[in-house]
Amino acid sequence: MENFTVVGLLVRFLLALGLVLITFNPTGLSFLHWFASGFPAVTPIKVVAGLALLIAWIVFIRATLQSIGIVGVVLMGLFFGALLWLLVSWGWIDMANTGAVTWIALIIVSLVLTAGLSWAHIRRRLSGQATVDDVEET
Repeated sequence: MENFTVVGLLVRFLLALGLVLITFNPTGLSFLHWFASGFPAVTPIKVVAGLALLIAWIVFIRATLQSIGIVGVVLMGLFFGALLWLLVSWGWIDMANTGAVTWIALIIVSLVLTAGLSWAHIRRRLSGQATVDDVEET
């Protein structure tokens, strides 16, 4: 993992986007749609798939919070919100089109997760400082 490249960043984005879109997307082909289709009857495969997604979400969110923190997540959310506002003000995005807004929100969540997964590498590249976990000796 010493060499962080654009390809590495793209792979992280695709993994984050995959997790987000498998969990929910407006096409109706997502875990949440599948799970809700037979609710309240729950099958073992739905539970296993749901737990696998939950584990993946915990790994991604934990990595993101450890790397950029809550302040970083909030700042990125504000930045992407302002960017969305700018695009709406220019007339490039119609807020009445809920499908488009949903897709944009899902991509924004993926971008925030990607930043969290990549920040230690980006920081090391920019500053030359490695990020390490503090380990206390007992």
